[in-house]
Amino acid sequence: MKKINRFVPVNIPRLYRDERKNINECLKTNWISSEGKFVKEFEDKFSKYNKRKYGIAVSSGTAALEVAVKSLNLQKNSEVIIPAFSIISTALCVIKSKLKPILVDCDRETWNVKPEDVIKKINSKTSAIIITHIYGLPVDLSKIIKIAKKNNIKIIEDAAEVIGLKYKNKICGSFGDLSTFSFYANKHITTGEGGMVLTNDKNLYLKCRSLRNLSFSNSYFDRYNHDDIGWNYRMTNLQAALGCGQLKNINKIIKKKREIGNMYYKYLKDNNSFILQTNKTKYSKNIYWVFGILLNKNSKYTRDEVMKKLLKYRIDTRPFFLSMNKQKIFKKLGYFKNKSMKNSEYISKNGFYVPSGLGISKSDIKYVCSVLNKILD
Repeated sequence: MKKINRFVPVNIPRLYRDERKNINECLKTNWISSEGKFVKEFEDKFSKYNKRKYGIAVSSGTAALEVAVKSLNLQKNSEVIIPAFSIISTALCVIKSKLKPILVDCDRETWNVKPEDVIKKINSKTSAIIITHIYGLPVDLSKIIKIAKKNNIKIIEDAAEVIGLKYKNKICGSFGDLSTFSFYANKHITTGEGGMVLTNDKNLYLKCRSLRNLSFSNSYFDRYNHDDIGWNYRMTNLQAALGCGQLKNINKIIKKKREIGNMYYKYLKDNNSFILQTNKTKYSKNIYWVFGILLNKNSKYTRDEVMKKLLKYRIDTRPFFLSMNKQKIFKKLGYFKNKSMKNSEYISKNGFYVPSGLGISKSDIKYVCSVLNKILD
């Protein structure tokens, strides 16, 4: 396989005409901070798209999780069930609120937690469950939500990686007490950095709004008398202007992401050296946030060796999330001692994803697939 001259990055975002128009308006009017009109517009339009009443725009997906957890006012040291295979933010938001994270291993086929495994972890100390949809497929939600309601357990639905995806014909991000999103540059829609909390509960909405803005007083004359420990997690008008433009093209974006994912799936599904995340389940179709490759046990190379070989062909990659129980900082702090997460550990060690951003061309996809099939023949 002949090397190409250009580098194929793991993500190339795509911007449209509306984003540029909106940002130019911000610059012309000098409304660039969080006080501009696009923040409210983005909150309203994004919450409406996801069938929610209220939206709270924040500075990142991590910020969204932290604000969401704290807004619930959960009992200190109570347990919050989270996936072992996820970005570290899923555990950090729990630990920072002085709660105890309880890990659930993932499934080898979907890379998500299974409902029966989540339900097994529920006990009298459980105060909340964070349901995180991984890499383009949703968790099978129904049974978890039913049990949670019965036991008065709060649900935070982390839909950061599945914007626009449907679970049983209902949009992800419309479930649970709160849902959270990320608008990082590699997400389905981007604001560069940014996130959102959605809810149907007015009290949670008001609390989240306060927490993202240092919990300022509502009084005009007593503004700097703060009533809680909040954060400066505001989204700027410039970021929201970008988000409004992106959201206008969401259907086009989803269609493109599925085309990219299905093309990879077509050219790679017959290679027995690795496993692909399933492209559909009985309750959903993969929306392909990223396209992941999971090496089989019989692979002739390690994950890191494959990534190095791809880099020589000028193909960028990223390793999968590291299983929570293997995180350096959590070992240091004494979390998850003697916890084994067999599937999460295997996937973390043997998984990586290839270029799949909206700006990738069909010829680049074919090139990546040809190189992968050659290396792992």
